Amino acid sequence: MKRQEVKEQYKWKIEDIYATDELWEKDFAAAEKSLDFSEYAGKLSNADTLLKYLRKDEELSKLADRLGVYAHMRRDEDAANTKYAAYYAKIAALYSKYATETAFVSPELAACDEKYLKSLILDKRFADFDYMLKRVLDGKPHVLSEGEERLIGMAGEIFENFNDIFGFIDNLDLPLPEIEWEGKTVKLTHGLYGIILRSKNREKRREAYEKYYAAYEGLINTITSVYGGNVKKDVFLSKAYKYGSCLEHALFTEDVDKKVYDNLLKSVNENLPAMHRYIADRKKLLKLDKQYFYDMYAPLVNGAELKLGYDEAYAYVVKGLAALGGEYQKLLQRGHDERWIDVEETEGKRNGAYSTGCVGTHPFVLLNYQPTINEIFTIAHEMGHSLHTYFSQKHQPYAKSQYKIFVAEVASTVNEVLLLKFMLAEAKDKDMRKYLLNYYLDSIRATLHRQTMFAEFEYEAHSLAEKGEPLTKELLCNLYADIGKKYYGLEIVHDCHIACEWARISHFYRAFYVYKYATGITAAINIAKRILTEGENAVKDYFKFLSGGASTDPVSLLKLAGVDLSTTKPFEVAMREFEETLTEFENLMEI
Repeated sequence: MKRQEVKEQYKWKIEDIYATDELWEKDFAAAEKSLDFSEYAGKLSNADTLLKYLRKDEELSKLADRLGVYAHMRRDEDAANTKYAAYYAKIAALYSKYATETAFVSPELAACDEKYLKSLILDKRFADFDYMLKRVLDGKPHVLSEGEERLIGMAGEIFENFNDIFGFIDNLDLPLPEIEWEGKTVKLTHGLYGIILRSKNREKRREAYEKYYAAYEGLINTITSVYGGNVKKDVFLSKAYKYGSCLEHALFTEDVDKKVYDNLLKSVNENLPAMHRYIADRKKLLKLDKQYFYDMYAPLVNGAELKLGYDEAYAYVVKGLAALGGEYQKLLQRGHDERWIDVEETEGKRNGAYSTGCVGTHPFVLLNYQPTINEIFTIAHEMGHSLHTYFSQKHQPYAKSQYKIFVAEVASTVNEVLLLKFMLAEAKDKDMRKYLLNYYLDSIRATLHRQTMFAEFEYEAHSLAEKGEPLTKELLCNLYADIGKKYYGLEIVHDCHIACEWARISHFYRAFYVYKYATGITAAINIAKRILTEGENAVKDYFKFLSGGASTDPVSLLKLAGVDLSTTKPFEVAMREFEETLTEFENLMEI
């Protein structure tokens, strides 16, 4: 489908950011003119001057956010549109120049007397910036000289190239072939691949799987080079900023203690027998002599799939999240009625789904909606992101409004868990209950077990690079295959195609991002359980978290909602949820 064929009501109202491109260009010119911060250099040890700098920086950042969000949303509507690709490139250059112009700030603040910095944290005039100043104190050992910071700032565009290159490979240049589907010859897209993998036609699943991975394998040398370069960039930056490892660098950036990461890997690895049990159950239920990865999404329960049109699916999501209260439901409805959402899959449009936004307008959501139960949950997921953004921006000053990525997957997954629990409570049909339990098992498997597996892979890949090992395609494929065998067990065939799966994971270009999906679903399971058992008090506590933005470290924010990831308890609760769901599913399926 071409974009011009989509009805207006199913396109996001991007005009709420800029009514015309000319207005964008006018603001871009204004932003460029605002880039001179030289009057503040060497003077940040004066509180009044520092405050003036912070306010100017804040206004420019707000403007740059609007410019950047508009540019990337327009580009994502159609990657072949060179005008918006150019807009996005201009924004990248602006950010790089900004980093260069403000290179003096971090070293200058870090050089300030500790007593002075602590006094600023207690100064009411700096209330919007107290957490940022605390992080300056914490980061003193990792701040470079002004010249070094300037050089790294100048290289910012280069560092982003790896992610951009993979994006072009994945969205434009990937040689995905045609396939026969539902009586028509159509191009195999990312969205269609997901649909076919969930179909009952095993031969068609196998065909799609082999064709899909053949496209990545045909570019494996190029992708290996791009990913290897991205890892080298991570190693360079971690060493430049005097961290012991890439992981240490990533965790410090998020203000997360390493014991959270360790708790996750330890808990998942200790509970892999339940995962292996589920894989074996799938093989039995599908009556397979050999189970392949293209069988992993095949339906185990017949006649219970929900195929809803977009509007009907959205209304169902609003109803299903009643546990979060009327205010939350009204905001969800606004998102639908006021066109926050871009719905249809079209030529050149970015695949997948995401939520984005900027101060001064509502959030936005990109979908590529298909009539499957998975896509119903995607609506709930992305609107969870959006309303987290909405509440954070409403209750926090700009400097604290952008919550850290570590907690970015919590609200989205709380929505998914609550929606699923609602559906289970409503299910009268035994097959529907079986289906939903199976869906929940697959959700936990994909978000907790699989993302932790991804986290192990990128940890090992970075560790090898830190030791000077060249990241060849053979090394990466063998590493991924070995970790996959540990996680999935012996009741599935670990073929050559799945060994190359790492090559299609776009999140690997944001190092140590994927584990946050796993900690996110862990927190979400705990929060949803508390909301459903304690009611209003738990909802109030959850809204404190949603409204917290980046007012303190993310682990402390989660404690407001009753989840302490610095202990093993939340992980044990999540693991127990998986095993209890598996036991109920096995009983219903009479395994």
